Amino acid sequence: MASSKIRVGLIGAGYIASWHADALRATDGVEITAVCDPSEAAAKALADGLGVQRFRDVTELIDAGLCDAVHILTPPHLHHSIALQCLRGGLHVLVEKPVSTSAAETAEIEAAAQEHGVRFHAGHNFMGLPSYGRLKTMLEKGDLGRVSIAEVHWCLPLAPLRSGPFGIWLLREPKNLLLELGPHLMGFIVDLFGTPDIQSVKLSKPIDLPGEDTRHQAWRIMAKVGAVDVTLTISMVETIDDRSLTLRGSSGRARLDFASDTLVIERENASDLVLNPLRKQLDLSWQHLREGIGNAVTQVASLNRKSAYALSFQGMSAAIYGPLRKNTPADPRFSGQSAVAVMTALDHVLKQLPADTLAAAKPKAKTRDPKPTAMVIGGTGFIGRALTRALVAKGQDVRVLSRGRHGPFPDLPDQVETVGVSLYDKAALVKAMQGIDVVYNLARSLEGTWDDALEHDVGVAVRIAEACQEAGVSRLVYTGTIASYDMSTPTQKITEDTAFPKDMTDRNMYARSKAECERRLLDMHRRDGLPLVIARPGIVVGHGGPLQHWGIGRWHGAGAVRIWGSGLNILPFVLIDDVAEGLILMGDHPDAVGQSYNLVGEPMLSAQGYFDAIHTTLGARIRVSTGNLTMFWAADAVKHALKVYALRRRGLTRPSLADWKSRAHLSPFVNTKPKADLGWRPEPDKTRFIDKAVAKANLFGF
Repeated sequence: MASSKIRVGLIGAGYIASWHADALRATDGVEITAVCDPSEAAAKALADGLGVQRFRDVTELIDAGLCDAVHILTPPHLHHSIALQCLRGGLHVLVEKPVSTSAAETAEIEAAAQEHGVRFHAGHNFMGLPSYGRLKTMLEKGDLGRVSIAEVHWCLPLAPLRSGPFGIWLLREPKNLLLELGPHLMGFIVDLFGTPDIQSVKLSKPIDLPGEDTRHQAWRIMAKVGAVDVTLTISMVETIDDRSLTLRGSSGRARLDFASDTLVIERENASDLVLNPLRKQLDLSWQHLREGIGNAVTQVASLNRKSAYALSFQGMSAAIYGPLRKNTPADPRFSGQSAVAVMTALDHVLKQLPADTLAAAKPKAKTRDPKPTAMVIGGTGFIGRALTRALVAKGQDVRVLSRGRHGPFPDLPDQVETVGVSLYDKAALVKAMQGIDVVYNLARSLEGTWDDALEHDVGVAVRIAEACQEAGVSRLVYTGTIASYDMSTPTQKITEDTAFPKDMTDRNMYARSKAECERRLLDMHRRDGLPLVIARPGIVVGHGGPLQHWGIGRWHGAGAVRIWGSGLNILPFVLIDDVAEGLILMGDHPDAVGQSYNLVGEPMLSAQGYFDAIHTTLGARIRVSTGNLTMFWAADAVKHALKVYALRRRGLTRPSLADWKSRAHLSPFVNTKPKADLGWRPEPDKTRFIDKAVAKANLFGF
């Protein structure tokens, strides 16, 4: 195999697949030859971009004989069975972490690899970082002296715990949080010191998912490996990003920031008491400067293709395929034996916890079958969940369309049924709409190119509308966005009569795509009698919504935000419960068909005022900076040029200066139409608004 390229297939075409693909394309002696995913749309998008063949079934991929190895990038509960199938088919496998859901399954995968003479690798990517290699070398040379303490931190907000989607594998069982994040931390310890003895596990920061299903957002694990005391900390609340490995030795303290690929060593020096502190701080300052400049140069020189995250995958890929091509022993960092040790340690962590802590709450028992007359497409999202619950509160049963059958309504089995239907299958949509009077389409798709937007956003919206007509649905409520307006002029007041710009080609993809959806649906209304109502929610806030709301500004973690513009103009905020009520009124009111409504609350807060309210109400001061929109536009122009002319990307558009100014929502909204036509009553009291938008919104998770 040393004389030819290793042919690699990707099984799973989700978000992580693009990182693996980029790393493989940067690895010598490797070529990507196939993509496999049961979602035809996902497989096509990735395969077409890579110029390779696509498959919907793993058996077909193996039988095609196009691959020597595969990367298994599916949801974790599928890893075990797919890995065994591929190993038995004679393929080397790399399995994304967690490689399985238990040590026993992991050991079975490794045994199958040994039996069939192929290799099993674990996707513990952060150990592929250059800075981690430097740390290992220092440790082996004894530069840190005798190491007595190792601390690994994963402190990074996990928004789905608070704002969904709640049906993903990560949140189905309490242990999945550890299985998802734990391999990153435990992998370092196993690689550096061996399998640890777990001594204690403490959980804190509980939060209830729908149905009073408790998850703990903080895990603290105490362990020991030989003479080394180990502490692993996982924190998923809104906190400053700290993903680091710290080794404390007799000669130095090493801190690896594996999210940034930086390594800083704190040492003592032999100067006198006056110069000693100065020399120590100067040494640390020089190291921080060196690491920062080095990363900046790497990023600029590579046109952002060598971020720390990208480098981790590239390092992992090189460490796996180098030995494989040369037929030398596998790198221990990513070997099957290491994967077994990591999962064994995580198993021991879970055994420290009471059984009831690891048990997911059972769904409420069903006493009757729902008889839905309303359908919510996108019902697992922020607005969709609130709308579904509001419909139930009014005595209506609801059918929710989802990618799977795990929905966020375990406490409402008598009123809500979750149905897994592809939005690309019109016949299945028509079937799912039988007996439905009102369809609420809240689906959205964020795409990078206009062709993708036409297929995955506009095409889906039209297909849903056609299904509504074929099924005889009485009303379709479609959610567009106020982002499609030109909001760049403070003197212009926006109403439903305000037209979108005639030329949307210089708008951001989301605004342009949503406007095109509206245009085509309105054509169907006028031409074919589609019973259409259009809703355009403002900046939606309230319980279940995110702290890091990008409708307000560009966020840098939980503690810093650059506001779009000065942050002094009143923003079109609206409470989530008011949006749900407005959508229901649009589905019910006899005169709403053919109309559009901007669901924007009463004038309340500017961006600065919103963050002041967070500080006053919750005691948390977020570092707020104003953003010069012209500078945003100019910087974006440079990035666009690099993407087009240096990276040769096609189909991209560059938002205009007016588009950037529109993100500041400079034009005020007039919300009289939904109030006059529908009887909509958004919250008029500022104190109550802040109470619902901030105090009771659980923005920080604790």
